[in-house]
Amino acid sequence: MNGKHSAVTQDYLKVIWSIREWHPDEPVTTSSLATRLQVSPSTVSEAVKRLAERGLVRHDPYASIELTPDGERLALAMVRRHRLLETFLVEQLGFGWDEAHDDAEILEHAASDRFVAAIDKLLGHPRRDPHGDPIPNDDGVIARPAAQPLAAAPAPSAVLVERISDANPAMLRYFASIGLLPEAAITLVDRRDFAGVLTIRVEASGELVELGDIAAQSVWVSPARP
Repeated sequence: MNGKHSAVTQDYLKVIWSIREWHPDEPVTTSSLATRLQVSPSTVSEAVKRLAERGLVRHDPYASIELTPDGERLALAMVRRHRLLETFLVEQLGFGWDEAHDDAEILEHAASDRFVAAIDKLLGHPRRDPHGDPIPNDDGVIARPAAQPLAAAPAPSAVLVERISDANPAMLRYFASIGLLPEAAITLVDRRDFAGVLTIRVEASGELVELGDIAAQSVWVSPARP
């Protein structure tokens, strides 16, 4: 797969898919892609135009950028590579969950399909990566957990952490220090929306912790299981 598409193409498709994954109600725009990819809006416009000409995205003027079926298939293949590589780095090579993302970003473009398949087999065909993100299977099927951002959960409520964004390594280190990890049971004790602050209790330790809105948007939860 990697020989047919440039790293730039792969990155654009994966980022478009990722924005929709984490923010399903928000349109993918030239500006949001420019921010995520750290390039100028004009660079994004030219790249999106080329992707559209190749049938990988649809983009009408002033409308959201959408993946075509071919674009989504390629995006999911890259998501699979990235999340399997993160899992390999953490479980087999001893990387911290806050360290794996950047190396996986590099390796995902160089690894052969055979190498990725071998990692998948070695790891026992994992369904989630170290951050709780679902890993698409080899056919591009992804089983998303029924979850919502902690910031949107009612208070008080008992919830289970399903997944955590890996966008901020410092935040991941802080979460690990307080036991806020995938599959952790927590209670949303109180919310002060006027201040953008939530109070949670991490059930394993009983510790009360205050989280700001950025942190609360980065943690996705589901109702606690009986």
